[in-house]
Amino acid sequence: MNENSERWLGTPGSIQDSLTELLRQGARGLIEKAVEAELQGLLDQYENVIDLAGRQAVVRNGYLPEREILTGLGPVPVRIPKVRDRSGSGVKFNSALVPPYVRKAQRVEAALPWLYLRGISTGDMQEALSVLLGDEAQGLSPAVVSRLKAEWSEAHAAWNRRDLSGESYVYVWADGIYSALRGEDDRLCLLVLIGVNEQGEKRLLALSDGYRESKASWLSLIQDLQARGLKTPPALGIGDGALGFWAALDEAWPQTRSQRCWVHKTANVLNEMPKSIQAKAKAGLHEIWMAETQVQAEKAFDRFARDFGAKHPKAVEKLLKDRAALLAFYDFPAEHWMHIRTTNPIESSFATIRHRTIRTKNCVSRNTLLGLVFQLALTAEQSWRKLGGFRLLPEVVRGVRFQDGFAVVDPPGEAENDQQKLAA
Repeated sequence: MNENSERWLGTPGSIQDSLTELLRQGARGLIEKAVEAELQGLLDQYENVIDLAGRQAVVRNGYLPEREILTGLGPVPVRIPKVRDRSGSGVKFNSALVPPYVRKAQRVEAALPWLYLRGISTGDMQEALSVLLGDEAQGLSPAVVSRLKAEWSEAHAAWNRRDLSGESYVYVWADGIYSALRGEDDRLCLLVLIGVNEQGEKRLLALSDGYRESKASWLSLIQDLQARGLKTPPALGIGDGALGFWAALDEAWPQTRSQRCWVHKTANVLNEMPKSIQAKAKAGLHEIWMAETQVQAEKAFDRFARDFGAKHPKAVEKLLKDRAALLAFYDFPAEHWMHIRTTNPIESSFATIRHRTIRTKNCVSRNTLLGLVFQLALTAEQSWRKLGGFRLLPEVVRGVRFQDGFAVVDPPGEAENDQQKLAA
């Protein structure tokens, strides 16, 4: 090891103990290549969306100013690409690997599962990490990497047994994510729940595998949370309309309201329409979920059905069947609308897994996959921000009634009358 390496890394013992913050020459190319893969995933997601002029709505738009990431071997300059959203919906690209404003490289332990999911087998891991670690990668033999994977699986299993009796969540986001990695039998479906507590802190609540997002799989997951002490049902569940989650929610948490994800719903509706009118249809959908009041949203719903129902009945049917669940957000604080109208907390955190393009050559076990994804999720969780308007969450918990995003003060005696009517 040369003098400069010793200056940055400290003692050899500290390297072996932590395996942390070790990047070197060549790291820039690896980081930028990984970020480009993330960007391509976002572009693929919106490739069928066009603006009113018939152009692709979300396109590349150069780069952000170059910045340096502080690593164990000194600063590494990186360039993060930008996108332009011509539709005005506010689509932005934020790298999960190099989040906005990050100035310090992630721990190598966090990079290892990401590299594995990107398609580097255990035997190739040492070679790949040589770019990151230099000579220190000699300590990361296939046997060492296999041991680390076993530790990740054990960590996930222990986390999956944790006591939840002291926790409660106001909102939960649910999604089923099919990993491109193959399991022993077939592609595994990862069931993910992210919750926000009364303090506005987002937490990974559950990560398990299920059979094609079935009701039985989701119900088993929720009942396990209840058995470990999660007694208070959330006020609202947010997810894609195709999930078996909703049937499980009705059985396990019947008091919980349902909110369908507008991003998923928009994509499902547009898929039933020719590209030539998708921009116009998307604008009509935008008028619904961006309406200031529920009455205005209902009118926009009716306009959409009138304008497109005759020629595209399947598209309109997909929209109307979830009408009530799509508009549930109006009964919650307006400050929370941008968070609860979509499953973005899950989509953004798991984009690397969902949109990965390089598959591993061999199958992985169920426990290995869950352990790997768990490590990635824990890394992502560290960068999650508090829910905007989190100070209103206690009011939601207390059952304060909201109309069009604002708290409603019932006249004296009306609340008591409502309770008597319910009792009768």
